[in-house]
Amino acid sequence: MVIDRPDYRLDKQQARLAFERAAATYDAAAALQQEVGQRLMERLDLIRIQPARILDLGAGTGVFSKALLRRYRKADVFALDIALNMLRHTRRRGGWLRRPCCVCADGERLPFADDSVDFIFSNLALQWCMDLEPVFTELQRVLAPGGLLMFTTFGPDTLKELRASWEAVDGYTHVNSFIDMHNVGDALLQTRWADPVMDAERITVTYREVRTLMEDLKHQGAHNVTVGRPRGLTGKQRLQQFVQAYETYRRDGLLPASYEVVYGHAWSPQNRTAVGRAEVPLAGLQPRRPSASHD
Repeated sequence: MVIDRPDYRLDKQQARLAFERAAATYDAAAALQQEVGQRLMERLDLIRIQPARILDLGAGTGVFSKALLRRYRKADVFALDIALNMLRHTRRRGGWLRRPCCVCADGERLPFADDSVDFIFSNLALQWCMDLEPVFTELQRVLAPGGLLMFTTFGPDTLKELRASWEAVDGYTHVNSFIDMHNVGDALLQTRWADPVMDAERITVTYREVRTLMEDLKHQGAHNVTVGRPRGLTGKQRLQQFVQAYETYRRDGLLPASYEVVYGHAWSPQNRTAVGRAEVPLAGLQPRRPSASHD
């Protein structure tokens, strides 16, 4: 599955630079990412695996590399990220009993041998990949037969208020495009993963001012890096129009920022020619925890 609108294609170089610049501020601004990652970690309670080699794909500052080392005390963990500064923060993170091996590389072109890891954990990184089928093929290449892939990514309702508010102002792309859960599942099937399972939930983060939301996104490195983004400075009048459009979403004194979080897991087939089957539970999808609030 690939994003088919040319203006929504990602400028990967700009994405890398944004994360390089945001490394020092990421942890303080990434409460949502940390919450989603923790929920993904909790799902491991239901799966019995004892991996010897783990790849943390899109490791960022190493929060979950550390958690994986703590959970799987005999495993080696490889923390992979496209931004070298993120990995520098991983190396400086305190409280390590053992440290991960840090690898600066693009998740779409992994510098690992075939069948070299047993478990791939990826929290909110796949939305930065432009075509999921080649990515899933690459992940399956490095994952040993019978190995597990667990991931989160964002669905198309993510930041829908931000997107709509900018669309009311101009015709540029201001928010990345996100792939529907069903299409993520289809990409797993097309690349022959075994027993893929998908589900989703909605999380709403609230803000008193839209400016705080924009600052959080900047400090996370979540800049607009679409090809169709505006290249010049945003004028005062357009910015004011955008803020007015976003204000129409205010409820009970707060502005919402919606996130559609997609969860998936699948197994690398013992027989690489085997065709997987998808289980996509749709009925009654509800957030499992109260919405977060940022002032």
